[in-house]
Amino acid sequence: MTDLAADHRACAAALRAAGSSFALPIRLLPEAKRRGTTALYAFCRAVDDIVDDAVEPAAARRGLDGFEAATRAALAGEGSDEPVLRALADTVRRYAVPAETIREILAGVRMDLDQATYQTPDELDGYCRRVAAAVGVAAIHIWGFVDPEAIGRSDDCGLAFQYTNILRDIPEDLGRGRIYLPAEDLAACGCTADELRAGTLHAGFDRLAARLVARAEHRFARAAALDRMLSTDGRLAFRAMFGVYRSLLRAVRRAGRGIFTRRVKPPKPRLLAAAAATVLLGPRAGR
Repeated sequence: MTDLAADHRACAAALRAAGSSFALPIRLLPEAKRRGTTALYAFCRAVDDIVDDAVEPAAARRGLDGFEAATRAALAGEGSDEPVLRALADTVRRYAVPAETIREILAGVRMDLDQATYQTPDELDGYCRRVAAAVGVAAIHIWGFVDPEAIGRSDDCGLAFQYTNILRDIPEDLGRGRIYLPAEDLAACGCTADELRAGTLHAGFDRLAARLVARAEHRFARAAALDRMLSTDGRLAFRAMFGVYRSLLRAVRRAGRGIFTRRVKPPKPRLLAAAAATVLLGPRAGR
């Protein structure tokens, strides 16, 4: 138990170091569920960092190959040298987290090595389901849910959160050579990828921003139903996360075409206030 406790402390240290907006919501969970959710976060952070921090694609691919093999071994009960993977394996066993969700997360991150653009919204959704919705499905197994429909609403929630991340991080992703905005949407609004890369913005980009925000808002509206499907303690964490991300999306909406040239970063007190209000009033309040 001492070694396992140290593994979970390592995951908590990773969460603190990341400065993630998930840190506060996770603290609302009971201790055991907090440890499990933190282990899931630390795993996702480690996978993302392998791809995002590599100096060249071949190194990222080697690193991801090795980490995926180590993950599969850990989940199969073969042990691991990585504290995060030992904590993850403990969490998957303890809460019957579907192993497929972990494989989907790895497959989604691998897509960033092979694909830098997306043609249609459906194609982008496939990516988002792997890197975000799969995380949500894993998380609600840790938190507990009382309605099998929670799986579908968790899918909506993952898409809503990932759309928000994409819209917030457009300049950073451009710097990595990635465009997560579907070419179909760009064309429908009279915009081009070359204009986006060059920062040559015009009225079409206002239409594009509004179109993408509306799509995210639709997913938020559907995801709100997840609230009544979760265990009581899981509901508090969900509400806080929902409030933070909905507040981020509102900041994106206010920024308009500015999202294409600068990362949207609302003040932390505003995000905390949004989380607190949603915890108290529920996700349908203040829509």
